[in-house]
Amino acid sequence: MAIKARIALLDFGMGNIRSLQKAFEHLGAAPKITSDPREVEAADVLLLPGDGAFARAMDCLRSRGLIDAIYAAHQKQKTIFGICIGFQLLFESSTEFSGAKGLGLIQGAITRLEKNAEAPVIPHIGWTTTDFKGGSRLGRGIYPQSMFYYVHSYAHRAEHEFATATTSYGQRFTSVIEHENLYAAQFHPEKSHNAGLKMLANFLETL
Repeated sequence: MAIKARIALLDFGMGNIRSLQKAFEHLGAAPKITSDPREVEAADVLLLPGDGAFARAMDCLRSRGLIDAIYAAHQKQKTIFGICIGFQLLFESSTEFSGAKGLGLIQGAITRLEKNAEAPVIPHIGWTTTDFKGGSRLGRGIYPQSMFYYVHSYAHRAEHEFATATTSYGQRFTSVIEHENLYAAQFHPEKSHNAGLKMLANFLETL
């Protein structure tokens, strides 16, 4: 499919984003990796990926002048898609380390996963079943009980009102959100083989 929307893949120094760019290119999109707030503000779609610590990610966004660009895009109802730490940054806060404020585009907090008999190891790393709800735009055509690849120690440990998929790893947490112009996934779709590519293709079809 040919995608005409201008897609900005935000580079704020957190994680390898080239694999995400390659996944979108495979699907016919051409996201531009950028840390320039002017390019971000000119884009139609913002991809907010990343790995690592919540507070450091917010500091990196702030130091590059990207927070105001994200808020401006949200005000204009441009599409924003948060992935992994980008998913978490959309929330109001995280309890990681001494705690930090997020972008606050989605109500709620990110808290640490609890270690228990069904979650013997934290961080949660690996393939885990993710259950999409009926009517999910991102989950359309994805088989029930499909598995996606996760790497995280923190999550929104409840089913959010805007959740369209949840995952269980010793506790149930929100793994996908869809609300108006906001999309978010706690897992790495670019590392989740066919199911991940299908979800990214579904996202592109919403544009």
